[in-house]
Amino acid sequence: MTNINILKRFPLIIMALALVMVSCDDEFLEIPPTGSLSDAQLSTKAGIEGVLVGAYATLNGEFGNRFEGPNNWVTGSICGGDANKGTDPGDYSSINPIQRYEINPTNGDINAKWRARFEGVSRCNTVLRLLTQAEDVGAADAARISGEARMLRGHYYFDLKRVFNSVPYIDENIPAAEVAAVPNTPDLWGKIEADFQYAFDNLPETQAQAGRVNKWAAGAYLAKTYLYQGKFSEAKSMFDNVIANGVTTNGLKYALLDDYAQIYNAENDQHAEAVFDVESANNSGSTQNANYFDDLNYPYNTGPDGPGNCCGFFQPTFELANTFRTSGGLPLLDGSYNDEGNELVHDYGLTTADPFTPDAGELDPRIDHSLGRRSIPYLDWIPHPGQDWIRSQVYAGPYSPKKYVYYKSQENSFTDGSSWTRGYATMNYTIIRFADVLLMAAEAEIEAGSLDKAMEYVNMVRARAALEEHWVKNEDGSNAANYVISEYPASQFADKASAWDAVRMERKLELSGEGHRFFDLVRWGIAEETLNAYLQYESQILVTMFGGASFTAGKNEYYPIPQTQIDIQGADVLSQNPGY
Repeated sequence: MTNINILKRFPLIIMALALVMVSCDDEFLEIPPTGSLSDAQLSTKAGIEGVLVGAYATLNGEFGNRFEGPNNWVTGSICGGDANKGTDPGDYSSINPIQRYEINPTNGDINAKWRARFEGVSRCNTVLRLLTQAEDVGAADAARISGEARMLRGHYYFDLKRVFNSVPYIDENIPAAEVAAVPNTPDLWGKIEADFQYAFDNLPETQAQAGRVNKWAAGAYLAKTYLYQGKFSEAKSMFDNVIANGVTTNGLKYALLDDYAQIYNAENDQHAEAVFDVESANNSGSTQNANYFDDLNYPYNTGPDGPGNCCGFFQPTFELANTFRTSGGLPLLDGSYNDEGNELVHDYGLTTADPFTPDAGELDPRIDHSLGRRSIPYLDWIPHPGQDWIRSQVYAGPYSPKKYVYYKSQENSFTDGSSWTRGYATMNYTIIRFADVLLMAAEAEIEAGSLDKAMEYVNMVRARAALEEHWVKNEDGSNAANYVISEYPASQFADKASAWDAVRMERKLELSGEGHRFFDLVRWGIAEETLNAYLQYESQILVTMFGGASFTAGKNEYYPIPQTQIDIQGADVLSQNPGY
């Protein structure tokens, strides 16, 4: 109990006398801030470990709203064309201009993202600063703790870099009084590399506790950082090491799961494909320990017949659904999947009561692990009923998200049902998974001239998708659709350009809805042409959502620096990004 609470127990006259008695000494005014601990109180091994747990906690990305967690569902997937906002025009309307590439610097969601990532940076810096003061932390623990903190800080800065490009770089050596005067700069990659390299050099290969980062997660992230800069030789070397030697935190050798659906199943967390993930928990006293950031992204108003009882956001696009069309088991790399005759048959404009026959053409089997569509079984719930699970079909289309959605059999065991929605699911969210690593490695192999190796990696991913026993099935055990998929022939990897076409398509198919697409398009230098073609196609149907929208090169590759931050620090400290 604090001194303040003790004083409240005494009559006012006694308090007044006490003040007179100590009037010659004002030390009684020096009361530690309520609800906070000083560095002296935290600079022990136990205290530092507690602060480090706090640095992990900010991986969920939340800062007062549900705009974005680690899945980057808006900036990465919606703005990449995997999905639209969904729901209806008035619900969470601040996302509307973002998906149209019309965001302005006063948007509060972008400010929330900035604050959340810098909160993570701050907590990591606190860990590193406290380590210099601790007297009961041995060398091995110091290396591990600092490695974890720098790995996490590298992650937060990596995300800030690719979203905002130019941000202030603040590390543990900058005094608190000087933080507000640090200007933003695009010169961040070297700092990010240094954090991941340090983590790779100092972290153990495995960890005693699930969820803690290890050496191989740092190595994969370092290689990814090289790739974003076009340092293909360095990326290839590190990817080679991770693929050959990498293990999960609990010691499983990295591998592709046989069953694609199990990547997103809470009952299969800590699996061999998880390189770096965010841990979740349910019924722990706070729904924010579950996938709080994802609770909007379930089919709408599904009641007892479906998951979440909410909310209809994050609806996959027509363009994405069409992309799963195959011919002879191969994707249509020339983009003709959007042509008449190749487009996916859908139930747009139909009610649930209207008759509907699903598409009978060839499809990549990953389509029905990736998006919910009419008449196809939706996990272990019911066949997707169409419009009854869509909040506004005319506004957002006919599809529902399907990845990272919980199963009917898991309700209240792998979900947190203590709040207004049953949709606080508890599967871990995978920031980097092994298929992602293989496909990034394939890019590095192409640039190294190793086209056969690039083909090997891509075909490993396709071979997993081709395991028929794990395709979505009807109740009678038959395939839910006409799934046809095959590996690429050598002719597709006969030259660099065609090899790149295959890898880019495979990343779109394999990783759809997982927050990668927009950032991939930007780093490949094809965002303008790809996204304007997507907008033109989508706006033919979803006029209210996309009519007149366009992507502007030289501007929309990055988001505006939040005006709130410029107002706080001053326009002489923070410079706005071009075009805003």
